[in-house]
Amino acid sequence: MYEPIEQQQPVMAYFSMEVGLDHSIPTYAGGLGVLAGDALRADADIGIPMVSITLIYHKGHFRQQLDAYGNQSESPVDWDPAEHMEPLATRACVTIEGRKVWIRPWRYRIQSQTGTNVDVYFLDTALPENSPWDQTLTDYLYGGDDHYRLCQEVVLGLGGIAALRALGYNEVTAYHMNEGHSSLLTVALLREEADRAGRPFEAKENVDSVREQCVFTTHTPVAVGVDKFPLSLARQVLGDETVSTLVSLECIFGDTLNMVFLGLFFSRYNNGVSMRNEEIEHDMYPSYRFNSITNGVHAVTWTSDPFCRLFDKYVPEWRADNLYLRYAIRIPLDEIREAHLAAKQDLVDEAKRRGAELNPSVMTVGFARRMTPYKRANMLFSDLERLQVIARSVGPLQIVYAGKAHPKDEWGKAIIRQVFQAAASLKGTINVVYLEDYDLGLAKYLCAGVDLWLNTPQKPFEASGTSGMKAAINGVPSLSVLDGWWVEGHLESVTGWSIGEPGRDGDQSLEANSMYNKLENLIVPMFYRQPRAFETVMRSAIAINGSYYNAQRMMMQYLEHAYMPFG
Repeated sequence: MYEPIEQQQPVMAYFSMEVGLDHSIPTYAGGLGVLAGDALRADADIGIPMVSITLIYHKGHFRQQLDAYGNQSESPVDWDPAEHMEPLATRACVTIEGRKVWIRPWRYRIQSQTGTNVDVYFLDTALPENSPWDQTLTDYLYGGDDHYRLCQEVVLGLGGIAALRALGYNEVTAYHMNEGHSSLLTVALLREEADRAGRPFEAKENVDSVREQCVFTTHTPVAVGVDKFPLSLARQVLGDETVSTLVSLECIFGDTLNMVFLGLFFSRYNNGVSMRNEEIEHDMYPSYRFNSITNGVHAVTWTSDPFCRLFDKYVPEWRADNLYLRYAIRIPLDEIREAHLAAKQDLVDEAKRRGAELNPSVMTVGFARRMTPYKRANMLFSDLERLQVIARSVGPLQIVYAGKAHPKDEWGKAIIRQVFQAAASLKGTINVVYLEDYDLGLAKYLCAGVDLWLNTPQKPFEASGTSGMKAAINGVPSLSVLDGWWVEGHLESVTGWSIGEPGRDGDQSLEANSMYNKLENLIVPMFYRQPRAFETVMRSAIAINGSYYNAQRMMMQYLEHAYMPFG
């Protein structure tokens, strides 16, 4: 068991409701957590002194089971944290509804070849000192009602600061809130500043001091996706003094505690996760200044073994500095093709292990996202007859789907059933496979093994998206709506293809027609009749998009523009 550490140097503290580090550690639900894990790995690569705070989720997000008709059912994840991380002897305490709730941190260490390791602390309330209900607060990710969620966010924000202090982290340079779930950490900092300086809780000087320490990143381009809690519930959980102070500081509007507003109010640096997302956030929160730092993926984690070997051969510097992937442009096309065929065979083998058959010689389209209406997973099937015409007259197709719907998202579950219905209608012409229980492990096979990555979000709801970046680093081009990162990463017929035209709002019928036109007239003919041209697009996706849309570049931008000014 690790002992509590002695503080050595100022660090950055990264708070996130979910962190995805390994497919066997189910403490993530989707893109937010996967991004957090990639960011922390890149911190270790670069040597940024960083610690991270999240919750442990003993029952995980959920396991997904699908029946023959696409009906989703869920079950808890059976996992043992002790197999992956170390429980610490340290204890911290937070007050919820007037009672003490005790917290134990578990430590997971991200090892780095540079000698700078990043420690991730998973907070756990499943302790005998706590009441039976309080012990459940670190059971489920995004489970329960508003009361459960707010209490979890107290553990993450207020409890996270308490845990850092108990662990010896007293000289933190910057606190980075990855979305609004952790915004209550600002209240803990406000209390600390008031106690240190002997000033009233609500003093302006305290607020200014907290702002100098905080960085806030928002990913949510729609108001309905923001965590908001009734003021009456906030008073019940946080206490009258805390809520009255926040009201007096004018960081609560009306009768609602808005966690994004709270994070923005107390932060010196606010950013969206793509250029387009920055514009949307400006419109949503016009009183605040925004910057943009476009997301990236951890290159070494997401590059398939065949492409790792290829890059090691031609661009040996790529692991230490992902920008060297720019020089992938000189890799012979024959070797790009061979690496991709090996990655595709790995996907075929994984699908077979799961009971699904894929043909490695057929053009394979991949779609793997959280299943929710704005992702429009069923747009590909809006005209089954036309899709069949393409497969019969231009070249055969097979389609691989994966993705979970939130247990409470009945619309998302309905979309999964629609995919299954389309698969049944297309049987005999187009093979459609849905691989259940999408996680980090399956994602790596899919992003590297398909021939084309499809992304069809409803504009402007895609904050960034990173799955297409993972595909690009493996030489898989995208066919995507011009939203999120693809507004920046798209070069028509160079890194992939666009669906529809630039603009804020998208008409689904027009975009579907654009998608079918590109498949019928450009992409499928190129794949089958001009393979060298298709391989050139694959290579360009690596050299242009892979070299830029990576987490090393992303975290260097955070270091220079968000973290460094706090020193």
